[in-house]
Amino acid sequence: MKKILLFLLVSSTIWSQTPVQEESGTIDGAAFKIFIPDNWNKGLVMYAHGYAFMGSPLQSENPEFVKNMNVFLSQGYAVAASDYAYQGFALSQGVDDTEALRIYFIEKYGQPKQTIMAGHSMGGGITLATLENFGKNYQGGLALCPLSSRPYLQCRKEFDMYATFNGLFPNVITSLTDIFDLEKPYTAQDSRKMVSRAQEITKAIVTKDSLLGVAFANRFNLKFQDLPFSLFFNENVLRDLAQKAGGNPFDNTNTVYNGFPNDWEVNQKAERVAATVDANLLFEKYDRTGDINAPVVLMHTIYDQLIPLQYGVTNFENMVINKDKTEFLSVRYTKGQGHCQFTPEETQQALVSLLKWLETGEKPAPGAVE
Repeated sequence: MKKILLFLLVSSTIWSQTPVQEESGTIDGAAFKIFIPDNWNKGLVMYAHGYAFMGSPLQSENPEFVKNMNVFLSQGYAVAASDYAYQGFALSQGVDDTEALRIYFIEKYGQPKQTIMAGHSMGGGITLATLENFGKNYQGGLALCPLSSRPYLQCRKEFDMYATFNGLFPNVITSLTDIFDLEKPYTAQDSRKMVSRAQEITKAIVTKDSLLGVAFANRFNLKFQDLPFSLFFNENVLRDLAQKAGGNPFDNTNTVYNGFPNDWEVNQKAERVAATVDANLLFEKYDRTGDINAPVVLMHTIYDQLIPLQYGVTNFENMVINKDKTEFLSVRYTKGQGHCQFTPEETQQALVSLLKWLETGEKPAPGAVE
């Protein structure tokens, strides 16, 4: 039986002075926020946030998070957002906690006239997974810079980056053996130290072979200056996955790497580790299928250092094509040069195109957002 604790029910004003009623609480250990604008049109946006390092402040308590909800509130939609029962990789948990919150919203505020699923990054993945598995409850979706590939493939990319980097640039970052050693205490890297740590990594790469460093970054669709930050972020992700899986869900003992200046050298030197747990323990539930039955606008930046276009657009597009569901997908892209680096105007344009699609039934043309 669900335990629901209500902490706050007040009237407040956010960002562009959109008057809202705000409710905070928890459902089965997952904190949530609900915002209802004074001009509520009886529509609802269920919002899913992205990946959060273990131990970091709750997303819904971040002023920027609250501010970003105004794109929906300004259109008259209520917004309900879960913080999920735990942080880190929480794609399947995010789906379940979002569904529990949607049911709670209906019980308290009534059935919305229209319900839209939306989210950024991992939350974009939660958006797609929700539409694939609970699509009957939604009229449409807005997936922003989403983890839209099969989650295993995205996380395996981070694993392979570490395996090959450790082979070419040994003793610069943590080994995979140490990351997946559960005998060692788990502590997420402090994000406040990201810049200083990235500087250390950059210095080590340049000292050894700057040209190889540039080529390595290119192999993983990265600008060289973003490589150290990506490595920092990925270590926290891999450590988190080790804890949640209870071991190593990846195995590269049979992998032959390519796309490097010297593939022979990379394969000879890459760190090799065998899986110790079944990857399905983490990635099977709500795995991506492409089986959508409601309109989805998917927006991505033209460059993304965390979720490259292959993992943010192409793989999902191919799954949708395979399911013969392209009538429900419109992909938009922006000039943005970083993960989820959309302007408020670009986000609003994507949302408005979805709302018009739902109103008229006419699919918006895919392509650039300018």
